[in-house]
Amino acid sequence: MQLRISGGGIPGAGPEEPPISGVERREISDGSTGTSSGPEKAGRTAPTGDHPAPASGSRTSRRAEARAAAAGRPGSRRRKAPASTPAARFTAAAVAATAAAVAATAAAVAATAAAVAVLGPWLRRIRPHYPRPGLTGWKRWLPSWRQIGGTVLASFGLSVLTLTVAYAVTDIPDDLNSFATQQDNVYFWADGTPMARAGWVQRQEMELDDVPEDVRWAVLAAENESFYSDPGISAKGLTRALLRTVGQGSTEGGSTITQQYVKNAYLSQERTYSRKFTEAIMALKLDDEMSKDEILEGYLNTSWFGRGTYGIQRAAQAYYGKDVSELNASEGAFLATLLKGAGLYDPTLSAANRTRAEERWRWTLDRMVKIGKMSPEERARYRTFPKVLESNPLYSTGEQSDYLVELATRYAKKTAHISDKDFDRGGYQIYTTFDKKRVDQLTRAVGKARDKARKDNPKAAKDVHYGAASIAVDGRIVAIHGGPDHRKQGYNESNATTVPAGSAFQPFVYAAALEHGVRKSRDGTREPVTGETVYDGDDKVPVTTPEGPYWDRSGRKVAAKNDKGRSYGRITLHQALASSVNTTFMQLGMDTGLDKVRSTARASGLLSSSLGAQVPALAGGSSRPSAIRMASGYTTFAAEGRHTEPYAVLKVTRNGHEVPTDIPVARRALDADTAAEVQSALTDAFRTAYPETAAQAGGEVAGKRGTTEDDTAAWYVGTEKKVSTAVVVYRIDLAESLEPLPLEGLGGTIADSVPYGIWSEALRPLG
Repeated sequence: MQLRISGGGIPGAGPEEPPISGVERREISDGSTGTSSGPEKAGRTAPTGDHPAPASGSRTSRRAEARAAAAGRPGSRRRKAPASTPAARFTAAAVAATAAAVAATAAAVAATAAAVAVLGPWLRRIRPHYPRPGLTGWKRWLPSWRQIGGTVLASFGLSVLTLTVAYAVTDIPDDLNSFATQQDNVYFWADGTPMARAGWVQRQEMELDDVPEDVRWAVLAAENESFYSDPGISAKGLTRALLRTVGQGSTEGGSTITQQYVKNAYLSQERTYSRKFTEAIMALKLDDEMSKDEILEGYLNTSWFGRGTYGIQRAAQAYYGKDVSELNASEGAFLATLLKGAGLYDPTLSAANRTRAEERWRWTLDRMVKIGKMSPEERARYRTFPKVLESNPLYSTGEQSDYLVELATRYAKKTAHISDKDFDRGGYQIYTTFDKKRVDQLTRAVGKARDKARKDNPKAAKDVHYGAASIAVDGRIVAIHGGPDHRKQGYNESNATTVPAGSAFQPFVYAAALEHGVRKSRDGTREPVTGETVYDGDDKVPVTTPEGPYWDRSGRKVAAKNDKGRSYGRITLHQALASSVNTTFMQLGMDTGLDKVRSTARASGLLSSSLGAQVPALAGGSSRPSAIRMASGYTTFAAEGRHTEPYAVLKVTRNGHEVPTDIPVARRALDADTAAEVQSALTDAFRTAYPETAAQAGGEVAGKRGTTEDDTAAWYVGTEKKVSTAVVVYRIDLAESLEPLPLEGLGGTIADSVPYGIWSEALRPLG
């Protein structure tokens, strides 16, 4: 039975829960529905507090009883409502978002309507009426002063806005373009005069302080006299450039030095409106970020001056053969003229060019007077147009000089510790050890021998090679001959290790014996030798070891052979070297120890990689040193036993700053007495072979020829005036292999040696 309560509720009870229309609420308690259980069925005592308990049987009391019962029993719990599905949640979110969007749109429409309502009358008043009402005919189409003014103001405002945005979004790149950073490497002769240059771009950076002030102002007078006061661009110049663009269809002129530097350093050389606009904006920004001196320095280092040169330093060398620091105002004014267009102002190209160059040169000097950078008295001193060189002295011939450049580059990288990557970026000045006079003489001497060979034996001569090098006793490579033409043959004949040294190797065997002595029996001790020690000099004498005869792999006794089968009998070591007795030195090498011979040759300057195997042929000259290394080895005898590694570079600088360079120092290789005895024997060898020349020379000249048993190489190595020169003649077919071929008479004879002829011609006059 259910007790119904009136709408007012029971007096004294708490606020009544609003009834649920048409539905009876039920409380769920431990599985029962609609009734309470236990003693609570009859009613409840009012709890402590101000409010009495609800009357038994009411809807409220039943719900309270059900909650109390559920809370009082541990096993009782409320059942949760079932969770909504993901689809339902997504649908609800979508509906909510759509509703929000609709509301926002409605708000925007309302705001727009409000703005139109407020601004509408004002907009209608200022709206241009065009064609103009109230007028007839053509007058209707004429804009009013108000319309014209409004258009001008709107255009101005839009332009300012556009420029402001462009300035804000334009950045100065961190990296300059390749032509602004690429430099060439310049090589100089030993006397400091330019020899050659290498690299894609002829350019060398110079600090602004190294450019004379008169030269700087000559450039500014010719190109941009207001440089130090303008903001980086010139409104007048831009207008002029625009008018020229409209009239001629290309952008030209009107650029300040700042703009030209921006173009050189960051942009391309194309002539377009967009490039010109970007150039102007970047110039404005660069003028704020860099000092004027920094901009001018960059401009002078990146501008094109003709003759393959970029930058004012290379221009000074190309047109005047000197550094920019040595230029005067007149020469600077001419270089400034070239900025207008080198192809039109290089006076050596045509008479018209010379006329244009002289006119602009005079104008530039007069301009310097006008702007107060030159006095009239100083201007009066420059009345004659400065004479320029006919050609660029830095131009690389591609012939003999390229062999010198190649060799110097290798030494520069090694001694100055420059990586390939850094060296290829350029900017280095390499001061070499090469003596121009000696190089020229050596080149002429080899050229004469080559021409004679082509005439006498053209078939064999096509494969003949002439390696030659001159080394000072302090290690400087003063001259080399690398080949006929580097453009046709990159193979460097002076540095090749392709043919045996033959009897030219005997001085190293002799030095080893003098240094270490000899041992002729297994149990015997080493005995010292001198120049007077006697050995067998007969032809085909079998070679022996402390254990007996030396047998080769085929089971035959090894025996040396003398030139032309000559036998000398018992002969002193000093005389054996002077006479080039092969049999004596092959046996001397075995008695000394081939390991001692190798170590002595290495200490004297020969490379380990070029030395022959430790067999009797080593003492016979099986090693294959280059002409450079043979000359270097002979300097050890002339330098009293001290040896300095050969080098081709005196100094390296980069953009005027010296780069630390490792210069070899002399070290003790042989005892001084040993070196003196070897040098004395070589002096006698020269006098014996060429008595007339020796008498004419007067001074100390030492030298020795070298031949090989299989006639694949002919040598002459000698020392004169503390410089050793080695010359080798050999034949190889570069298209086939690097194996030497028989000389077929191209080496000459003992009496008429081709290597000696080249040697003596290159050193003429001797003494």
